[in-house]
Amino acid sequence: MGKRILVPVDGSDQSKAAIEFAIAEFPDAELQLLHVINPADAGYSVQASMPTFSEEWYSRQKEQAKSLFSEIESGAGDFDGRFEEFIKVGKPTHTIVQHAEEHDVDQIVMGSHGRSGVTRILLGSVAETVVRRSPVPITVVR
Repeated sequence: MGKRILVPVDGSDQSKAAIEFAIAEFPDAELQLLHVINPADAGYSVQASMPTFSEEWYSRQKEQAKSLFSEIESGAGDFDGRFEEFIKVGKPTHTIVQHAEEHDVDQIVMGSHGRSGVTRILLGSVAETVVRRSPVPITVVR
């Protein structure tokens, strides 16, 4: 069996570059695609506190993640490895590191950043935090 490579994906150009890199560098690996649904992205409003709103929001997020996985896998070309898909809810930095620990991955390949502008400044770089906390080697792709 080849290596287990964790690739966090969010649909950004940087995460797409990370997928392309992982496929090229690890052509026979098990690529674990991880999409983290961050509850903080739901925003705060009167509607957000209503159960149906939350369920609808999470349902939409999960469907978007599944669509993203399908897009990645259909565009993988001659990739000889296999994909495993994971959708988790939580803070991205913590969830990525925890997944790496729990699933015995050999390496993480991720984009340099998915957010931009003020959001990135306020929240910090997910990649930067994962690099500091990762229990395994990590490649950050620009």
